[in-house]
Amino acid sequence: MAATVRRQRPRKLACWVLMAVLLADLLALSDTLAVMSVDLGSESMKVAIVKPGVPMEIVLNKESRRKTPVTVTLKENERFFGDTAAGMAIKNPKATLRYFQHLLGKQADNPHVALYRARFPEHELSFDPQRQTVYFQISPQLQFSPEEVLGMVLNYSRSLAEDFAEQPIKDAVITVPAFFNQAERRAVLQAARMAGLKVLQLINDNTATALSYGVFRRKDINATAQNIMFYDMGSGSTVCTIVTYQTVKTKEAGMQPQLQIRGVGFDRTLGGLEMELRLREHLAGLFNEQRKGQRAKDVRENPRAMAKLLREANRLKTVLSANADHMAQIEGLMDDVDFKAKVTRAEFEELCADLFERVPGPVQQALQSAEMSLDEIEQVILVGGATRVPKVQEVLLKAVGKEELGKNINADEAAAMGAVYQAAALSKAFKVKPFVVRDAVVYPILVEFTREVEDEPGVRSLKHNKRVLFSRMGPYPQRKVITFNRYSHDFNFHINYGDLGFLGPEDLRVFGSHNLTTVKLKGVGESFKKYPDYESKGIKAHFNLDESGVLSLDRVESVFETLVEDSPEEESTLTKLGNTISSLFGGSTTPDTKENGTDAVQDEEESPAEGTKDEPGEQAEFKEEAEAPVEDTSQTPPLEPKEDTPEGEKPPEKESGDKSEAQKSSEKGEAEPEGGPPAPEEEKKQKPARKQRMVEEIGVELVVLDLPDLPEDELARSVQKLEDLTFRDLEKQEREKAANSLEAFIFETQDKLYQPEYQEVSTEEQREEISGKLSAASTWLEDEGFGATTVMLKEKLAELRKLCQGLFFRVEERKKWPERLSALDNLLNHSSMFLKGARLIPEMDQIFTEVEMTTLEKVINETWAWKNATMAEQAKLPATEKPVLLSKDIEAKMMALDREVQYLLNKAKFAKPRPRPRDKNGNRTEPPLNASASDQGEKVTPPAGHTEDAKPISEPEKVETRSEPKDTEPLELGGPGVGKGGTWSMLGSLVG
Repeated sequence: MAATVRRQRPRKLACWVLMAVLLADLLALSDTLAVMSVDLGSESMKVAIVKPGVPMEIVLNKESRRKTPVTVTLKENERFFGDTAAGMAIKNPKATLRYFQHLLGKQADNPHVALYRARFPEHELSFDPQRQTVYFQISPQLQFSPEEVLGMVLNYSRSLAEDFAEQPIKDAVITVPAFFNQAERRAVLQAARMAGLKVLQLINDNTATALSYGVFRRKDINATAQNIMFYDMGSGSTVCTIVTYQTVKTKEAGMQPQLQIRGVGFDRTLGGLEMELRLREHLAGLFNEQRKGQRAKDVRENPRAMAKLLREANRLKTVLSANADHMAQIEGLMDDVDFKAKVTRAEFEELCADLFERVPGPVQQALQSAEMSLDEIEQVILVGGATRVPKVQEVLLKAVGKEELGKNINADEAAAMGAVYQAAALSKAFKVKPFVVRDAVVYPILVEFTREVEDEPGVRSLKHNKRVLFSRMGPYPQRKVITFNRYSHDFNFHINYGDLGFLGPEDLRVFGSHNLTTVKLKGVGESFKKYPDYESKGIKAHFNLDESGVLSLDRVESVFETLVEDSPEEESTLTKLGNTISSLFGGSTTPDTKENGTDAVQDEEESPAEGTKDEPGEQAEFKEEAEAPVEDTSQTPPLEPKEDTPEGEKPPEKESGDKSEAQKSSEKGEAEPEGGPPAPEEEKKQKPARKQRMVEEIGVELVVLDLPDLPEDELARSVQKLEDLTFRDLEKQEREKAANSLEAFIFETQDKLYQPEYQEVSTEEQREEISGKLSAASTWLEDEGFGATTVMLKEKLAELRKLCQGLFFRVEERKKWPERLSALDNLLNHSSMFLKGARLIPEMDQIFTEVEMTTLEKVINETWAWKNATMAEQAKLPATEKPVLLSKDIEAKMMALDREVQYLLNKAKFAKPRPRPRDKNGNRTEPPLNASASDQGEKVTPPAGHTEDAKPISEPEKVETRSEPKDTEPLELGGPGVGKGGTWSMLGSLVG
């Protein structure tokens, strides 16, 4: 019995654990009922949300526009965002920051930093010696890093989404360009932390666009692979992507559609911004020529004038996309001089001729990375605002050799819609149809290390080794394990980018450092001393390339194994608990891969490399295993990977083989005739020795080489800085709201004083007093209101409202009297008729008690008396006095009366008719001849215990009837007397 109790206890505990997990999930869902996505472009952003009842909707900003400029204006005491900030760029170009995403993850010597200075010379970029980056110096006391500015924009996007969703939002998916490297992605994540957002995923904008395209064409995807090319030219850059759509079989949901990124090509500086800058330079030259003989200053030296020219260039580029020529004109460009010049499309195309030559470049890069030809591409789809330029379409169409370019997707909102679909899929609050997404690694990552080798007896040298960790265009998210077999002491290894030969020389300079991290391991020697009798299985480093494309080193372990005798002891309680929980959740001992097939942990042993000739083969083998969605045991080397099988996987083949032999021998023993207990040798064969694994955690020190992240104290200061700015903005909004409310109250009340309905209930002295107070408050608001605090403004408004409270109350009461009194009269009339009809019910059919009807009669009489007395008293009072007839008192009387009537009505609805008496022969009495035909045909449900042929008792003779049934009429509520039908018809009409 005790053994039985021990077996049940883990299952009971597992049920409690399951309940606790489910409860925690429900509590987590309460705060995540809405998710958002931010399509963060260079020039503008689109925000989308998903909440219960609102599937995938683009958020409108405060100007009711679906697209918001990524622009911030920073002053000493205020901030502006979106369209307001874009308008401030003309007045204060130095404090208005645009296109700052180009500085994310860049050190001061990066060519993009110099390019930003050349494009926007009005901004002062200062050097940060700690991180070797730059920051914006707005004023001596005001400075912000690009991450902080992006954090402000993300916080503003969240406020827009929360206002639109009418609930708080914390979870978000943010789009980033596919060419962002590790430093740039980490910078975006830091900006999101400053904004207080929980980033579910950083999704590449090309992947989000492909997902949006596939979600809305789900029915067109089948087992046949479809290759689609997306050409996305935005404001700052151009990305070309080749995507393969097809249905695949998943373990969780069967056949589901899948998109796989096959090839990516990009140009970091080819976009609409560069075209606008070319146009701005052209317009500046035309303006200088017009003022050449006036000894005027160069317009390029005036930041405000250049900001006006850039805005006009943006408008001109848009107009020239649909017209052959257009007139550029700016009033008061500089020194109150107007500018007007005609620009043709041919001139614009000549200015950007070298840019149009770069249009086919990303297409060729994408085809090379996908190892495909243009014949395999079924369709080329345009994405991005800059693809609307006719010359871009002309050059692209010629480059791809298709009949036409696809324009069947929303070029501006596709990425935002795909990202918000992914946000809903990742959130616990929503369930969406599965769509497998297999993104691709753009920049390969490898591990480099050095070890001593013995070339000749007594001669040792250092050998440099490279192992590809994540290959180019390999799928992610994905986990990898690399094992170092020949180290028994502390050592270092390096994580760097792999072969970047596909990048041009300029792109390599912009890319930044090729070295990511140096990993210093501590405690390797101590782990070997701790387990001297165990066999070392190497130092295992676990890497993770997550959904955001960010690489991390999860842990480093030293693994040891030894053979131990298998004892027949019973499993421990913890082991049983773990097995029970796994069975409750439907788990198994073999880990399953995720839907996208890229999250399987791939273990890779370091093969002993005797010479450099083995290294390429090892790299190729590692790459093939990394790209495989499911581990293929047929390709696994015979011994080493089996020893590194993670916990939870199937036992190694050799061990299972031994076990099968033991089972065979056991079966042979069972086939023999029963004689006696088996021999000890047979027991030993049936219970072979098993492997015991010991894992020791190794200390890790990471030295970031590409771009150091913000230290935690610096990050905390940045978070506090942004919170202070947000709090200041909220205080400012609250003060402006209080000032607007006070001003609106003053003007509205001054106008009301001259309206007849207000003059009727007020005296001349009262109106003069109120008018004088309002005029004084208006004067105070104009003279001292700018320096008044929010509390002062609210107190002034409360004082005026208290002064006018009596006047407004009298007007409102008189407005409510007709409707309230009419409703009270109707209720009194209907209640009186109901009471009259109830009293006329025969005693045999009576369902109401005398107390109930007396109570209702009392309430009706009291209500009539109160109404008449109060109205008489009110008639004696002047209109300028406080009324005694109040709408709230009328409503209270109506509620009391209605409560009594409803009680009796509910009782009549559920009352059952009494059975008819029998005559001397045992037959039931027939209904009288004066019963209406409708009553005779009405089927009455008999009470429990009575037969179905029971019928209502006949009406008493005192009820007035007619001689012929055809002349009977139904009872009408509000008629002069009692109806001629049966009692239950009368009650039915009264209840109705």
